[in-house]
Amino acid sequence: MDIQFYGANCVALSASGVRVVVDDNLADLGAKAVLKAGDVALFTGLHAEVKVPAKLVIDSPGEYEVADFSMQGISVRTHLDEEKQKTGVMYKIITKDVSVLVLGHIYPELSDSELEQIGTVDVLITPVGGNGYTLDPVGALGLIKKIEPKIIIPTHYADKALQYPVPQQSFEEALKALVMEPAQTTGKLKLKSGDLTDALQLIVLDKS
Repeated sequence: MDIQFYGANCVALSASGVRVVVDDNLADLGAKAVLKAGDVALFTGLHAEVKVPAKLVIDSPGEYEVADFSMQGISVRTHLDEEKQKTGVMYKIITKDVSVLVLGHIYPELSDSELEQIGTVDVLITPVGGNGYTLDPVGALGLIKKIEPKIIIPTHYADKALQYPVPQQSFEEALKALVMEPAQTTGKLKLKSGDLTDALQLIVLDKS
């Protein structure tokens, strides 16, 4: 599986000729959309109408299968939700024996039931920009301890090319608060199950 980062909370996972694009809301933030015809589009929250002929558009809880991808959408409270409200969806995506969890803008507390649904996760993709809009590094660290992934990929931090509705803290600030040194910085993470180790790694993806 290949993982690429496009800014904000937008990532793309590719395997066996299929590309799954998560949260391509980039056009709403002043950038160019990356979703292409034939992609599978996943959204963790509210989104604009998808204007390209996607293979499948998923924005609600449930279980989905596309080619070698198995995807589970789990209903979750977002940072902007009231208590007991759940308008967000986090996704566990599995392909070729590698499992990835994309959190989206979730509230930094998960129930035992939600953690049970998540199960074992190899890669955790988490926002770190904070400021009451999304997870900050402290909230992300709390979830990292509970989920226990092998790889962490941070997203949704300050970016001069994007016009966030709420200013986000810089990547440098977030990195200090995470108290972890990046094990690798790359434009595309190529990952196989045999590459995974038991040691927790923070991997930084340069924006594509």
